[in-house]
Amino acid sequence: MFTHGVMRRLAAFPRALFRPSTMLVATGLILVSALAPEARAQTLRGGAASLDRQNDQARAHNFTYLATPQDVRRYVESGYLVPVVPNADFDLHQVSFPYARPEVRLFIERLASQYRAACGEKLVVTSLTRPQSNQPRNASSRSVHPTGMALDLRRSQRAACRTWLEGTLLSLEGQGLVEAIYERSPPHYHVAVYPRPYAQHVARLTGNDRVVAQTAGDAPRVELNYVTHRVARGESLIRIADRYGVAVSRIRADNNLRGDRILAGQDLRVPVYREVQTTVVAQASGAQASVATAGSATVQTADAALDGGPEVGSTTDLDPVQHTVRRGESLWVIARRHGVTVDELTRTNGIRGSRIQPGQVLEVPVSR
Repeated sequence: MFTHGVMRRLAAFPRALFRPSTMLVATGLILVSALAPEARAQTLRGGAASLDRQNDQARAHNFTYLATPQDVRRYVESGYLVPVVPNADFDLHQVSFPYARPEVRLFIERLASQYRAACGEKLVVTSLTRPQSNQPRNASSRSVHPTGMALDLRRSQRAACRTWLEGTLLSLEGQGLVEAIYERSPPHYHVAVYPRPYAQHVARLTGNDRVVAQTAGDAPRVELNYVTHRVARGESLIRIADRYGVAVSRIRADNNLRGDRILAGQDLRVPVYREVQTTVVAQASGAQASVATAGSATVQTADAALDGGPEVGSTTDLDPVQHTVRRGESLWVIARRHGVTVDELTRTNGIRGSRIQPGQVLEVPVSR
């Protein structure tokens, strides 16, 4: 019934939104006047088969199911997860951990750009990476949120926006790029992005096979701080969570609360994320770079800690070089430093997945 309803709404949807002028090819998503034949058979119902496909993709990418908030932070520091910061096209609402795989961040930004152009409102992301310790009670034990490859999207109050989003998700699912499910309690769309297939899709559309590494490398720096909030008379956890833009479940976890009961005068630790504006400044030696942060001392970036090498997009006549992995480095950081793609690194070194270890020596295929 739900799928038939989607098809009826698609048939009645204004054709103007599907004209070639509205097709934003550069976003990596394509609007279509009707679902592709392979997408027609898709549904947003979910079920065991859908979970099987999501978990198969997680295993194929060798993704780890993160167990605790500390694991999330460690993956952020290592570059496996990148910050997701709202922009003119999308907002985050009560997202406990605003981080995701680089390809997921790319997916959100491109989808949101098209969504806003098509129906005139922002896309709202309600969940991203969630460690297993912070999964809601109604979450499946097989959820892929702990891998960083999934996101939840708020269901719009506007029928036209719902129709556009459902049609687009079904089309992408039909192409084998995502797995999308409509969840009824509470109403939202769960989307698992298939990182490698989606990255290859964007590369084909844009003609840029380094788009994911570049986007990840340009991610803003986000700092996590805690503030102490003293509960006022009449305040609830939901009201406090809305004030700080975090999830109720995150406040519960950080304060060892089992339910929603709090008392006036009680002090709560509330996580607050903020984007740090940074400016890259070349040092006199030219071999390193540092980041000047407003209101703080100059700190060294991850790139500055790497050995010198060409920037992304440059070429060299040198033979393939060796790179010794340092603590905190990830494949995309190394690829960005040497101007190659992650796929080129993994193929050259016979790596399956994304795991590398400090001290490991990688062969870097340098372009001539």
